[in-house]
Formats: sequence, structure tokens, C-alpha cells
Amino acid sequence: MAAKFNWDRLQRHYGGDLAIFIATLGVTMSQFADQRSTLRRVLAGALAIGAVMAAPATAKADEGGVSMWVPGFFGSLAATPLQPGFSFATIYYHTSVKAGGDVAFARQVNRGNLTANFTGNLNANLNADADLVMAVPSYTFAERFLGGQATVLMIVPYGRAKASVDATLTANLGLGGPGFAISGGRTDEIDGFSDLGPQFNVRWNNGVHNYMTYVATNITVGRYDPTRLANLGIGHNAIDAGGGYTYFDPQTGREFSAVLGFTYNFENTTTQYQNGVDMHLDWGASQFVTKQLQLGLVGYVYQQLSCDSGARDRVGCFESRVFGVGPQIGYILPPGTTHQTYLNLKGYKEFGAEHRPEGWNVWLTLVISPAAPSAPPRKAMISK
Repeated sequence: MAAKFNWDRLQRHYGGDLAIFIATLGVTMSQFADQRSTLRRVLAGALAIGAVMAAPATAKADEGGVSMWVPGFFGSLAATPLQPGFSFATIYYHTSVKAGGDVAFARQVNRGNLTANFTGNLNANLNADADLVMAVPSYTFAERFLGGQATVLMIVPYGRAKASVDATLTANLGLGGPGFAISGGRTDEIDGFSDLGPQFNVRWNNGVHNYMTYVATNITVGRYDPTRLANLGIGHNAIDAGGGYTYFDPQTGREFSAVLGFTYNFENTTTQYQNGVDMHLDWGASQFVTKQLQLGLVGYVYQQLSCDSGARDRVGCFESRVFGVGPQIGYILPPGTTHQTYLNLKGYKEFGAEHRPEGWNVWLTLVISPAAPSAPPRKAMISK
């Protein structure tokens, strides 16, 4: 992936972070013209640029490529009714992403009364892998709410993230000769809890048509340090809201779902940076080939709608987007007397990314929910 950056913006201090899986490497580029260790500081900036360009799948927009929402969280049957009572879901999530950049830049380097043209070529690459296990307890109310079915849930993520960034700078100080090439790298990994994710949603059913609206936020308890390359928390609060639709015909087994949402981010008071407004669309289409086996496709679109801002916004607008698509398979286990179990495996291959990496991710979901009440036995007809 190639990207171009405004060198004047990159001169100023960059203080980014990467939520859920990785944070960017903070570096003071404004000191470039004031210190003798010029080449090493340029390389440090190269590492920062590489980190900015390469955030992993759950956090790939806004500040350092960071967003609260995880693309692909919703999928098939997103808006269908649930059985009242307590349910529990376990989600295993793995992502693997790579990104790089080739940034051509030129600037004037002032050294007292000496002015020299500095031109260079930067190659930066970042690799990131992360594994999360999300426990999702929920409760669906039997009483009607606004004519629909209300559910409250809490996402509790725990996992590990590892990231490495490498950069090579080839340049010439404008004095002729072969120039120089310097390289460097940094690796970081972290494990622990990420931010908690409470959510409230309401669902309505009308035959084969199902509707849903939701609101979600985050509780900033995840491990976060703006000076680290990898983080598990995003360091700021956000609120996300949206609505969804599911077409599901039990007679034919055909299903299609789509959920559209928007995220508003509050300022990160540590970095004095505020992410722009994000839009995300998750969709799924499937066919139940039997009453238990489900096959289909899933996908998502993630687009940042407004620019980042804040007193320490060092990279300008930095709007990002990405697309993802892949297969899915689901299976409904034979129901027990009190509970039923559903398994789903889905994966996404990403493409069309801007200001974020491209990679792949996979979700394995296990849901245990109350079983549907069985029909009462029919009384035998007695004739005389």
C-alpha cells in the first residue's frame, strides 16, 4: 500500500495511539531542525509514519488508524427476534494485517547559517497480529419496549496483540555523492483487557421483515499508554448508534441482513486528539441448506466521514476507509430442554484501504440462549 504525507505536518510532534490491537509510535519531528542527530531522527519519523499507516482490523481509522467499532461485529440474522431471558456468547477474533508506505519528501534543513536541500525516500512496513476472546453476556426482556423487544449486553474483551514496524530511509543531503541509507525497527506486544462495550438494542418483527436499532459506547478500562506501540484500550470515549434490517423466510431458508452505524468520538485528553465521525455497514447473506446448516457470505464497509481534529492533530484530515468480504458457515445444534446453541464461523479479506492496513480476520462465535418454548401437546378428541 502506498501513501503520501504532507512533510510540514509530519515535522510537528505526532502523538497517536492504536486501540484494541496497536498504537502508533510517538516521535518529535519538530526537533529535526534543532539537533545534530538528524539521520536518526528522520528514521524515527519513518517508524512513526509506518505505524500511522498500518493499524489492524479492529482499529483502523482516525487517530493513528484507530476506531472504537470493530468492522464485522454484526452479520447474518442481526435483526431477528431473540428468546427472552439470559444468553451468553463467546467470540474468538483473530486479525493479521500488513501495511507499508513509500513517502517521497523534500525540505530545507537549517544548520545555523548553513542551508542544505534534504531529499529522501522512505520505505516503512508494519506487521500486526492480534487475538481476542470476547465474552458477551446479555439479557432480553419479555416485556415490550416501544412495541419491540429490548436487549442489554456487555462486551468484555481480553487478548494479546503484537506489532512490529521497520523502516529504511535512503537520502542525500544535496551535497552530491552516493548519499546514505539507514534502517531501524521496533516491536511491542501486550496482553490484558480491552475497553468494555455496553450496548442496548430494540428489535421489531413483521413476518419475514425484521428491524433493529441500537446504541453502544465504551468504558475506558483497557490497557492504554500513548507512548507504547501496542495498546488494548483507545484512551478516549465514543458513542455509536445505528439501525439494521433482516429479511428471513423460514420456509425457503433465505436470509439477508445489513446494519448501518455511525460513531462519534470524544477527544483523547491525553493526546489532545479527536477522531472524526465514522460510518460502518456490516452485511450478511445466507441460505439454510438444512434446518440446521447455514452457508453464505459476509462483508463490511468502513468509511470515515469527517476529518480528525484537536490541538495535537499532526497528520491532517487522515480520513480512512476499508472494505471486507468473505464466507461464513453456521450450524444450529439440536436444542435441549432449556437452551439452544448456535455456532458461526466467518472470515473477511480486506481491500480498498486508505490510511489503514489491509489484511484478513476471522470470527468464531458460540451463542447459548434460551430454547424456544415447545408447543403444548394437543388433547385427544373423545367422541361418544
